[in-house]
Parts: sequence; C-alpha cells; structure tokens
Amino acid sequence: MNFLTLTQNRYSCRNYQDKAVEQEKLNYVMECVRMAPSAVNRQPWRFRIFSSVADKAKLQQCYNRDWFATAPLYIVASILHDEEWVRADGKPHGNIDIAIAVEHLCLAATEQGLGTCWVCNFDAALCSQLFALPQNEEPAVIIPIGYPAVEATVKKRKTMEEILGK
Repeated sequence: MNFLTLTQNRYSCRNYQDKAVEQEKLNYVMECVRMAPSAVNRQPWRFRIFSSVADKAKLQQCYNRDWFATAPLYIVASILHDEEWVRADGKPHGNIDIAIAVEHLCLAATEQGLGTCWVCNFDAALCSQLFALPQNEEPAVIIPIGYPAVEATVKKRKTMEEILGK
C-alpha cells in the first residue's frame, strides 16, 4: 500500500473485535516506533504495552469510556522529560517527539490491519500513580490497539487551500 493510501486508511478506531493481536504484528509495529525520528535523536520516550485484565482495568480507571474497554491491549506512550531536547529559547520538544513516534505506531498498525486511537484526554496523574511511573516520565498518550469491529467512516478533511498558508 502506498503512503497516501495508508494515511487515508488510518482513522480513530472506537470499537474493537474480541480478538488478540498477534505478537508478530505487535513486534512489527513497535519496530516502526523504534525507528521514529526525534529532536537531536534523543528518543525521549518509553512505550509500555498492557494486555492483562488487571492492567487494562487500571487504564480504564484513567479513561472510563465503554468503547475504550473493547480494545484487547493498550500502549501507553510516555515522555522522558530528563531526556528530551530543549531548544535554545527553552522550548522542550518531548511533546513533538512523542507525537511523531505515536503516529508511526498508528500508521504501522493500520498497515497491519489493526485499528488505533489517540487518547490524550485521560487522567495522566492517576496513570502515573497506578503504574508507579518514575518522576521524569509523563504518560502522554494511551493507544488502544486491536482489530476494528466495524468499517471506518470517512471524516471530512480540510481542502488543500484551507491548509496551505499564503
């Protein structure tokens, strides 16, 4: 599949089949994440994969939505603030770096026939507490991942004219 088709097929999946994700596919997705670029190649991230009933229940406390509970596994993407590059004017780039890596994850998953969704509106403090994350590690995104239960609905995108500056 060419890159444009891949980007057109990727969407925010909010309903998953009750089917496990094969380890080979998960390994492939995470290898794509590993190759993501970052500012000054710092790679200031940590990815934690959760599939146990107990761990999934903890994450569901951090983001309590019916659709979220349908995913067979979750990946928590965290920024390692003591490793992120900081621009000369003081702007840290951890948020940018984690976004690039998470989108690598989502596109690789799409290529493998899996669905994903960015979940940023979760209780990050509770997540840190429940999983005893170190002080320097900020959970930034939870990514549910699995086989979509329904076909995607196409969302309207802005036109080329709307996104290009003058």
